[in-house]
Amino acid sequence: MTRLSVNINKIATLRNSRGGNNPNVVKTALDCEAFGAQGITVHPRPDERHIRYQDVLDLKQVVTTEFNIEGNPTELKFIELVLATRPAQVTLVPDALGAITSNAGWDTITHRDRLTDLVQIFKGAGIRVSVFVDPIEAMVEGAKICGADRVELYTEPYATEYPENREKAVAPYVKAAKVAQEVGLGLNAGHDLSLENLRNLKEQIPHLDEVSIGNALICDALYYGLENTIQMYLRELDV
Repeated sequence: MTRLSVNINKIATLRNSRGGNNPNVVKTALDCEAFGAQGITVHPRPDERHIRYQDVLDLKQVVTTEFNIEGNPTELKFIELVLATRPAQVTLVPDALGAITSNAGWDTITHRDRLTDLVQIFKGAGIRVSVFVDPIEAMVEGAKICGADRVELYTEPYATEYPENREKAVAPYVKAAKVAQEVGLGLNAGHDLSLENLRNLKEQIPHLDEVSIGNALICDALYYGLENTIQMYLRELDV
């Protein structure tokens, strides 16, 4: 089974645009769980432009499914937050400061020593560690050498190419997924996955452990409603 983790950053963006607490990030997370989501993902950034650090602390108290915190571990504040909350999973993402959204995976060869140290810190606290990588076989192998438990494949290139040539779009992901399986890494995927392209990815990579979906899912919820949308995504994974 591939688990659906809902990234609720966009809920926080909407809240922050007007101040106050509407929509309520904690309530939304609980509703997502009640509607069938098997995990909640947040990606706090240093400027707190969407998910705030306090949100993470609040969510930790109530989330009963898998809690996944994504972020750049070069920020000491991020490391401290993860260690304070001890989520089920931390996903290490090499965000550039001020980046609108994640746009590349780790070079797990160049940054091997740093990643190895970080993986040891988080695993020592009992937290599963996933490393965000491009669908490049050497980067997957590098994540294994660093001691990671899983990799998360960066799927924006797949989503971009999918409308033109779905077979070509998914091909490097199938190869990277095979390497992950061979070296004993769990496999996640995320970024720009949608109702349009999700089923094909799951069909081609049936052993996916988890997908993290935020922007497309929240946009779809504006039209279909949050409960119905989550069920629609779960059906796309049920292949």
